[in-house]
Formats: sequence, structure tokens, C-alpha cells
Amino acid sequence: MAETKTAPILIVGSGAWGLSTALHLTNAGYRNVTVFDRASEIPSRYSAGYDLNKIVRAEYEDPFYTDLALESIRGWRTPLFGPYYHQTGYVVATSGRAPQKAITHLNEALGSIKEHPVFKPFISSLDKPQDFLDLFWQFRGPVTGFKGYFNRYAGYAHSSNAMKGIHHYLAGRGVKFVLGPEQGKVTELLYAQQDTRRTCTGIKTADGIHHSAQRVICCLGAYQAELLPKIGSFNVAKSWSVAHVQLTEAECDLLRGIPVINVRDLGFFFEPDPATRLLKLCPLGAGYINTDKKTGISLPPLDALPPPQDYIPAEDEEKLRRLLRETLPWLADRAFVDQKMCWFADTADSEYCIDFVPDTNNSVIVLSGDSGHGFKMMPVVGSWVVDLLNKGEQRLPRWQWRRSDVKTGNDWGDAVSWRIGTQKEIREVIEERERMVKARL
Repeated sequence: MAETKTAPILIVGSGAWGLSTALHLTNAGYRNVTVFDRASEIPSRYSAGYDLNKIVRAEYEDPFYTDLALESIRGWRTPLFGPYYHQTGYVVATSGRAPQKAITHLNEALGSIKEHPVFKPFISSLDKPQDFLDLFWQFRGPVTGFKGYFNRYAGYAHSSNAMKGIHHYLAGRGVKFVLGPEQGKVTELLYAQQDTRRTCTGIKTADGIHHSAQRVICCLGAYQAELLPKIGSFNVAKSWSVAHVQLTEAECDLLRGIPVINVRDLGFFFEPDPATRLLKLCPLGAGYINTDKKTGISLPPLDALPPPQDYIPAEDEEKLRRLLRETLPWLADRAFVDQKMCWFADTADSEYCIDFVPDTNNSVIVLSGDSGHGFKMMPVVGSWVVDLLNKGEQRLPRWQWRRSDVKTGNDWGDAVSWRIGTQKEIREVIEERERMVKARL
């Protein structure tokens, strides 16, 4: 396609990757960019980044992603993204009860950075429980058998605030935003036959209006297969649990400044958010999908199957209780609040998909497969789209559209090193919850 920087480009989805794409297109001179989202405001509640915080780190067994994450960290350390980045440091550990897979992952993560010229000065081994208690002086738990390392060149980003801030910045630079369940929800891609090729000419929104475009960029995350069903063969919606503990002002002050701690067989937590005084915790595991029995495609539950809210799977709660008993036992029996499932777009190998959609004459681009490690890339994702446009093709095989169907059974993603356990269907969680509720009656 002939590229015209004043022709309309439509971005579907205002999550971290959609906003990053709008940012980099604008920086590259594109002057007619519009972002659509079914949410009524940004940050969009349909985005995986609709959250308090996300880990920003560069430990990857694959140096390709280590280099990308380092580039992104440099982006987080700029005036535009810096207000949302907190370089508190990052601890990776295993407990004394960790399975071998978790221990192996820790060793491989450490091996990926301990001799790296950027990271080497910032890495410290934590070889025994007392090392953790010296670093986290607020801990009063036994940290039984904990071993790991401390990476000072890492931390976290306040995800919702980052999206809100970049949205405000982009609006000031002329990027248009169309939001809301009617005018902002894209229900269809519109095509026309041009010569022998099918080309996308725009989109249709839920209010029935057609919007013309030279190019459409789909950044719908877990909802991608709603608009592009064929992507569902290799890109599934998957969720992980999130829970919070409500702290007092004094408790929040006590824990302020602690590094992110990620215990590979249990879960992770961050320093509390000072605005809400919430301590966010996430258990680790293989995740939960929601497969349609007719299509075989996993999408986040919507009207037909409401997602679990105000509770998380029992096994995930037990992991978090154990994590707190080992670290902050005075919080171990505290009520969990704002419990939910956070949905991502996942691939079996955790590789992203940044490519033109086949058979669209390069008129549709898809960004997907963040696989639970995509938010940290927010400062740089959009540059990959600009590069794709400049080259006219995706030259990285790992990011190309997958052309063969992939089975999405319970072994999906089991080979990924940082996922411990077995994937489950979300309906199993709901059924288990219903049985527990009935048993109490």
C-alpha cells in the first residue's frame, strides 16, 4: 500500500499497546490517528493494564527480549513516562517448598543478567532467609527456605496512571479518541475488493456508523478474537488472579519503598499504592481460559458468563495466604478486597504477534500476544509498528502471524518457564465457587 501520513489510521483498543502505537505514529509524523475503545474513559477497564501496577524487569532466558526490555526501561526513565515508573528494585525468589521448575527458572533468570554489562553492578545474591530479612526489614515472617537475588535495576510502573497520562499527552498532540459502548466499540472491519486483493477500508462501530481508514491497527488484547476470529487459533484470552489488602495509613507508610518481591512458586506483591493504600498481590500459576465449546476460541467472559469478582480461585488465595505468612504474617488473615481476574492475550510460547493480517493487502495490523509480559514494553511497542510500516513486512519470524492451527488444550503454555502448574477453564472456578457457597448454606 502507498503510505500517506495524512490519511486516516484507526487504532482499535486504547490499552498500553494501542496508546504506545498512537504515540509512536504521532512522533513519526502521522497526523490523522484516531483511537477507538468500548470503555467510556481511559484507562480502559477492558485493558490488562487497568490495574495499579505492573513489574518492569528485563530477566529473560532469551536475550532478544532482554534487549527490548532494557530499551523499554530507558523509555520509562524519561520525563514522559518517568512519573509512572518506580525503580524500587526487584527480588526474585523461591520458597523452601518450590518445585524444581520454579528453581530452574530462577537460576535461568539470574543467569540472563548476572554477567550482563548493564545489570552486573545491580545484582546481589540472596542465599539465605536472613538476607531477605536484612533487605526487607519490615518482614516478620520466617521466609522459610527463601533463596534468590535482588536486581536494583528494575521496579514497577503504575499502569492505570501511565495510560491516563499518555492519553492526556496524545490528546494534546491532536490524536482523536472515540470512546463508549456504542460509538467506541468496533463491531466489524469493512473490506472492499481492489483489483485482485481484499483491502480493509475502515470499521463499523456499535452505533452503526462507518469510519473510513487507510489502515486499521487492532490492539484489543484478550478481546482480539472478537474482531479477528482466525487469531483465536494461536492467541487465546487467559487470566490470572489479582487481590488486594486494604492498609491503614501507618501500614502503607511502613511498607513504602519495598522492592517488588516475586516468589516463583507462590506469587508477588508491590509496595502499597499511596493514593488508595492498597497492597496488590498476584498468585503465580498457568492461568485460566474461557473456551467456547463451539468455536474453540477463548475470550473473556462477558454477558453469558460473568467473570468472578470479589473472589479468586481457592487455590490462588491459599498461595497468597502462604506468601503473606512467610513475609508479612500480620496481614495473612486480613480480608482480600477488589479480587478479580485480569485478562491477557496469550500465546503458547509467549511470543508476541506484531504483523499485517494475511489477505488484507497490508491494510490491517494486529498487535497481540502480550502473554502477561507486555505492559513493561509500553514505551517502545509503537516503534515496532512504525518499523513494520516502513519495511512493509514482518521480518522477525517469531512475531509473524501464525498460519497453522495450534491446539489450545490444558497443556497450553506449559513449556513457558515462569508458569508453574496447569491451566484451567474459568468455568471450573465458577463451579467451584458455587459449590462452596451452597455448602455454607
